[in-house]
Amino acid sequence: MTDRLPTDTAAAPTRPSEPRSTGFGTTMFDALAPAEPAPAMATFDVCHVGVVLRALLFVHAVLAIGVLFAAGTFAGWLASFATGSSVALPAVLLWLLMACAGKRAFGAMPLAGQWGVALGLGFASGAAGAMLAWLAAGGAFGPGGWLAPALAGAGLAAAMFQWLRLRAQATVPAETTARLAELQSRIRPHFLFNTLNTALALVRLDPARAEGVLEDLAELFRVAISDSTESVTLSEEVELAQRYLAIEQVRFGQRLQVSWELDPDAGGARVPPLLLQPLVENAVRHGVEPAAGGGTIRVRTRVKLGRALISIVNSVPATPSQPGSGMALRNVRERLHLMHDVAAQFESRREGEVFRVQIVVPL
Repeated sequence: MTDRLPTDTAAAPTRPSEPRSTGFGTTMFDALAPAEPAPAMATFDVCHVGVVLRALLFVHAVLAIGVLFAAGTFAGWLASFATGSSVALPAVLLWLLMACAGKRAFGAMPLAGQWGVALGLGFASGAAGAMLAWLAAGGAFGPGGWLAPALAGAGLAAAMFQWLRLRAQATVPAETTARLAELQSRIRPHFLFNTLNTALALVRLDPARAEGVLEDLAELFRVAISDSTESVTLSEEVELAQRYLAIEQVRFGQRLQVSWELDPDAGGARVPPLLLQPLVENAVRHGVEPAAGGGTIRVRTRVKLGRALISIVNSVPATPSQPGSGMALRNVRERLHLMHDVAAQFESRREGEVFRVQIVVPL
């Protein structure tokens, strides 16, 4: 093998023979085209702000409709709704709290046991809510006033549990899982060939550096083809993104300038696997590669108000590539919302000469 690391290897990346995709959408992992299934989720996983809000809205909507049958006037309806809410609000919150606390144990039960737990917790929560309202009202509900709320609690708990079962099943359908497994095994050929060619060119000139490139590539392969059903920490995602950019740094040399501003306190946040890598790859392919003079990428993590903030900013060349389908960005957004629901935020926009992606996840 001859020494064949051209002097301009760092300045000009090799180009694939096939037409290069344009726009913020296609990344090294074609597997990320469809939305990845959310982490394996127990039916009783109600520990999310979105689930709590939907549960409260559902129960109070049923209550509002129910009291229409007993109220003759608007004032009477309003009074009955307020009275019922004093029972429903603590009952729903108590049911959600107990379901969240025991989600692992409850989720491991057979289906019949799960139904029994859901209805039993609903019955107990309804009775407890009535008792609390009875005590607050100075005994206005009477000693037997808990039975109807308890039965209503069991009925509403049954409806909630069925919705949670459908929700859990919808996150990991068999067809989507099979499609994901098929696509995750495919890494974009041009990235693989470029990386291997770079490593081969470095073998004799700088063996240690070639070994580092291959180690980084091996780690990217390991994550790409692994079973991505569990969440990972933000620090693990940052490490994977650093490995990817280290490979690209060898190819682009001084044309690629990377800045890391990392807050260790934000590293414990849980995120879907392969969250940052597609974003930094977009930054390279559409912010650095098309520019004759290269470009810059800045990755920043920090903690604000009990949440982890992640921002990825890249320079935009004077003549940027045409916008694509945005598939990678949509995928990241969908997977974030599957894991954290309304507690997660995702924004992407161009600001002058830079393109910014910002993610917010709970700690």
